[in-house]
Amino acid sequence: MNLNLIKLEIVELLNKHKKITTVADKLGLKQPTVTYHLKNLEQQLGEKLFESRMDKMILTESGKSFLHYATKINALAAEAERVVKEFSQAGRGTLKIGASYVPATYILPKILGLFGEQHPGITISLSVKPSPVIKEMLASHEIDLGILSTESFYLPDLHTQALCEDELVLVFSPSHEFASFTNLNPAMIASASFILHDKESSTRQLTDKWFEREGNEPRTYILLDSLEAIKQSLMSGKYVSFISRLAVEDEVARGRLLMRTIPDYNFQRHIYYSYNRDRHYSPLIGLFIDQIRTLRI
Repeated sequence: MNLNLIKLEIVELLNKHKKITTVADKLGLKQPTVTYHLKNLEQQLGEKLFESRMDKMILTESGKSFLHYATKINALAAEAERVVKEFSQAGRGTLKIGASYVPATYILPKILGLFGEQHPGITISLSVKPSPVIKEMLASHEIDLGILSTESFYLPDLHTQALCEDELVLVFSPSHEFASFTNLNPAMIASASFILHDKESSTRQLTDKWFEREGNEPRTYILLDSLEAIKQSLMSGKYVSFISRLAVEDEVARGRLLMRTIPDYNFQRHIYYSYNRDRHYSPLIGLFIDQIRTLRI
């Protein structure tokens, strides 16, 4: 069976854009050529991959299964081409990094600045997503390197190394009623009005675990998916939140926010770097990891 790359690329693009005319424009092909490749692929597989609905091409269940592998193969093919070019373009290339919110905001800017000064010919693209999404992007070869804040995890396809601890602390305004207490007990904290992070974030997952273990749940809360928005809202004095110590050190140092140790908290979360074991360990990945290791966090 001849599954050439153009057929796989058509499947991925057609799922994204839903129209054969758009796929043809993206690939610089004529519409009948795209249709021919798609029909030929379906004949080879003996399965219908797409069906037409309301002038849109929609994946069938068989198509969804095939798309999973087509996306991986397309990503690997693009990586192979890029890696080969790196050897003919010394000191040049592109590094695709994915990072969760805490390292992307409070660790990577300094590292990216230093790396850019030392390697001006290298282009870095950064995708900022929740930790579970970064793991998926690593597994599907969408990025070269992941920098993520999460509890300890093991995935057989990923090489993972801890960089530093990322402790959660209770954070509130100096005008909050908790400010007069040095030590807070779980019942006091559970009774407070909370700002909760997005459900996909590792911070929210640990927050939920703490409440579950204490046999409580937040009584009053609002949901925000931006760390900066959470910190600004905390300054109003009404709410409290569990936040990474790394994310609030500056505001605490300037007296704009206070932080306290979370009682009965024994979860461990770290900042990790991770890459796919099946991905070529290119010189660019090695250079960036060396930069991370030399910078004390």
